[in-house]
Amino acid sequence: MNLFLTILSGVAWTTVYICAIRIGFRDKTYAIPAAALGLNFAWEVIYSVHSLSTGLSVQGVINIAWALADVAIVYTFFAFGRRELPGFLTRPLFIGWAVLLGLASFAVQWLFIAEFDWDPASRYAAFLQNLLMSGLFIAMFAARRSLRGQSLVIAVAKWIGTLAPTITFGVLESSLFILGIGVLCSIFDLTYIGLLLWSKKNPGALSRDRDSGGLPAVP
Repeated sequence: MNLFLTILSGVAWTTVYICAIRIGFRDKTYAIPAAALGLNFAWEVIYSVHSLSTGLSVQGVINIAWALADVAIVYTFFAFGRRELPGFLTRPLFIGWAVLLGLASFAVQWLFIAEFDWDPASRYAAFLQNLLMSGLFIAMFAARRSLRGQSLVIAVAKWIGTLAPTITFGVLESSLFILGIGVLCSIFDLTYIGLLLWSKKNPGALSRDRDSGGLPAVP
């Protein structure tokens, strides 16, 4: 059962990343919120290297695949992210902010490892940054006031990719912390899925709201 859930999560999140790459280049934007992207990239690089140094597992192979996919998503962020921000933020300032965000993301992951050791740190950090991503997807939808850089496939695959390890660690291994965070992720993910379905059924609603005034502030 654990192996099945691990593979299911791996396939679901790989689907998220592949779709994010495709949609990022199609819409000329980034499809994963910036803060969550930084934390995910740092997590996947660190635990991929750890897997290579300690012996590959199924999860280790999946981590490497995710890290490679994240390189392309990070590229879309650097290539197209500047245009999502206010005009006063120059290109050098954008690059500096992005580098600072990346360094902070790696620092946070190492602090988790220093505090909890490798296995617990990988789980706690992954679920907390997952919850952050779930909230930021909703913020991205609200800020962009459109489906640009977003996809129902990403939303559903993200939900499934989080639900699988929630069952593994939260239910089968009886971790109340992971179960609680996983349930919160599902609530946010299902809310985001509902927003995307609503926008598809009401395609003019978002454009009317955008035309009524106000400036977006993309996360």
